[in-house]
Amino acid sequence: MRDYAQPRPYKGDVLRDTRRLYLHIYFNSERAAEEERRFYSLLAELEAELQAEKRTKAHEKFYRKYFQVTKTPKRGVKVEPDEAAITDAKQNHGYFVLISNTVKDPKETLHIYRNKDLTEKAFGNLKELLNMRRMLVSSDASLDGKLFVQFVALIFLSFIKKRMQDEGLFRKYTIRGLFDELDVIECYHYPGAKRRYSEITMRQKELYVKMGVEPPTSLQ
Repeated sequence: MRDYAQPRPYKGDVLRDTRRLYLHIYFNSERAAEEERRFYSLLAELEAELQAEKRTKAHEKFYRKYFQVTKTPKRGVKVEPDEAAITDAKQNHGYFVLISNTVKDPKETLHIYRNKDLTEKAFGNLKELLNMRRMLVSSDASLDGKLFVQFVALIFLSFIKKRMQDEGLFRKYTIRGLFDELDVIECYHYPGAKRRYSEITMRQKELYVKMGVEPPTSLQ
C-alpha cells in the first residue's frame, strides 16, 4: 500500500488516499547475457584506461567502484579488479522491475509495458512507412484528405503488425519485407475482361492465409 496525493490547482486542494501498489519482478536470460557482455566490455575498457593512465572524467565512478589502483615509483601503476563489487553487480543482470497501482497480473503488466511505445511507433510508421515527413499539400482541404487517408492506412498497418505477431512472422520478415514479398504480384485489368494476376508462389499464398486474407481466386 502507498499514500496517494493529487493536487487540484483549480480548487486549491489535494486529494489524498491510500492505494495498493503491485511490484512485478522479471528475469530475462537473453537480457542477462547481453548485460554481462556489455559489463565485461566496460571493465576491459576501464582497466586499459587505468593501465595507460588515461582516465576519463565520465568513468571516475566506475574506476572507484570496480578497481583498486595503487601507484609506486618503482612498480608504477597496479590495477586490481574488485571481485566483490563485480560479483555484486552481476547478480542484477537480467532482472527488471515494473510497478503498477492498477494491474495485478504480471503477464498483463509485461504486455502493457512492451506496448508502451505504441504511439511513438505509430508516428514512426507514419513518417517512415507512410511517407509523412512532409505534408506537401497546398490547401486545408488537401491536408484533411491526406490525414484521413494516412489514418486509414495506419489502421491497416496496425492490423498487419498484429497478425504478424500472432502468426510469428516477425521471425522471418519485417513489415517492409512482407510488403516486398507480396509487391511483386501484378494485377492486369482490361475493360470488359476478367481481372487477372501474375503467378503466385506457395510462400506468398501462405502469407495471404496467415494474414487472414483469402488469396484472389484468379491467381494461378
